[in-house]
Amino acid sequence: MAKPPADNPLALALLGVKRSIEDQAREREEAARRAAAAARARSAGRDLFRKAVADVTPLPPSDRAEPPRPMVPAWPAQTVADEQQVLAESLSDYEPEDLETGEELLFSRPGVTAAALRKLKRGHWVIQAQLDLHGLTREMARLELAGFLARCRQAGFRCVRIIHGKGLRSPNKEPVLKGKVRSWLMQRDEVLAFCQAPNVEGGGGAALVLLKSAADVA
Repeated sequence: MAKPPADNPLALALLGVKRSIEDQAREREEAARRAAAAARARSAGRDLFRKAVADVTPLPPSDRAEPPRPMVPAWPAQTVADEQQVLAESLSDYEPEDLETGEELLFSRPGVTAAALRKLKRGHWVIQAQLDLHGLTREMARLELAGFLARCRQAGFRCVRIIHGKGLRSPNKEPVLKGKVRSWLMQRDEVLAFCQAPNVEGGGGAALVLLKSAADVA
């Protein structure tokens, strides 16, 4: 499909909306497939359990009083203000002082083990969603990335892919969005680590991102 000219903001905006809708549709389809697989596994587990205990005789009722069960504290709910901030968030172009230079994307927060980072670099985890930023301006890519990460957090995704491109069609043959994506990801608290994708997953034109679990960001 031909890309809209860079000087047509309306066409670019419509393209961004179309890609966002397609990404959401793919995410819903993947979530539905995972839910169906989980349901089949639960059903098989129940059948196996019933067969295993078919010949077991239940114990007679006991008069012993059950001790009170300790209350497990619930995770604190996220405030409405936090949700509004996520939806309206606009990432800055600030680049932290410890931002690595060089071609390869690589970042991890304190506490992320070297083993976890190696697994991410090797493509160990299933990619649960992806965002393609090809053809977007820097401002459009910034907003698309913020919205995509917010949706992934709500869905509880742990590993996602960001396709920023290799810059082969840019005027200077340089990846314009690559450095920006690196800076923007470092600003997001839910991002634990990211690295350049393996060659089979996009290589130098994409990044794999490891996100916090739902419990960690609640």
